[in-house]
Amino acid sequence: MKLNARNLLTVGVIGLAAGLAGCATNPDTRAGTEQELRTVNVTLSNFQRDPDMTWFRDHLKDARAIIISPSITRAGFVFGGKGGEAVVLSRDRATGQWVGPAFYNMGAGSVGFQIGIDVSEVVMLVMTEKAVNALLSSSFKLGGDISVAAGPVGAGAGSNIMADVISFARAKGVYAGLSLEGAVMAPDGKANDAFYGKPASPVDILVRRNVESPASLSLRQSLGRVPG
Repeated sequence: MKLNARNLLTVGVIGLAAGLAGCATNPDTRAGTEQELRTVNVTLSNFQRDPDMTWFRDHLKDARAIIISPSITRAGFVFGGKGGEAVVLSRDRATGQWVGPAFYNMGAGSVGFQIGIDVSEVVMLVMTEKAVNALLSSSFKLGGDISVAAGPVGAGAGSNIMADVISFARAKGVYAGLSLEGAVMAPDGKANDAFYGKPASPVDILVRRNVESPASLSLRQSLGRVPG
């Protein structure tokens, strides 16, 4: 079967996105997931201290859940893709305490004349029940199943953003920013099972709360200390 140029581009994008997302399946050991959580805590600290992230800090108290990724990699030369690992913590609406984390993979593909690589730290505020329910599914697409918008940054950022998920990125590299439109998120079953030492779905972790790990305490405490 012959493939035309468009088909070749599509195959390449899918392959790159799968490869980037595939990298996110590691670590899948308890030690690896605990190290990942320490890196996530550093990312949260970076956002907490960043003077341009005032809106994020002020509105964390309004979020139903939070998604934190210490490393979303975007690379391209004609083919482009995004991929990385993320953790999700939800807020107990009765007590205000943070619950989790659950581990996820993120991947997406695009076609364009892109040259370069950048790595971004990303934090997303989950603002609606619709988005929380999406996190409990087998996979969902940002900008498709649920809406996503870039959060305001910088001094005086006071915009009212209407979206299911509001994203913030701190990037270093060729690209000026990072769009998460079209990114697909799915639970990382191996990482969740490794971290909790037994089978653990997002529902077990974020809703039923029948699994727990002392290794999550530091991150949950850090979230509780973010000023708002």
